Amino acid sequence: MEVLYLLIPLSLVLVGVIVWVFFWAVRSGQFDDLEGPAHRILMDDDGPGNSLPDQDTDQDGQEAPRTPGDR
Repeated sequence: MEVLYLLIPLSLVLVGVIVWVFFWAVRSGQFDDLEGPAHRILMDDDGPGNSLPDQDTDQDGQEAPRTPGDR
């Protein structure tokens, strides 16, 4: 029975820490956008600023020879 004198305050402290961590996460913006990252991985980054240099030309700007395996 004496163990309850230890467990009840310990559980109250634990609940207080959990509530503090939750409110800290809310204030720091952890729950602002839950769906954005999931949708972002599905989007293509084919915009004009995100493309790689043209692989069909060599360093001099001449068209590189194609092999049968190229698309």
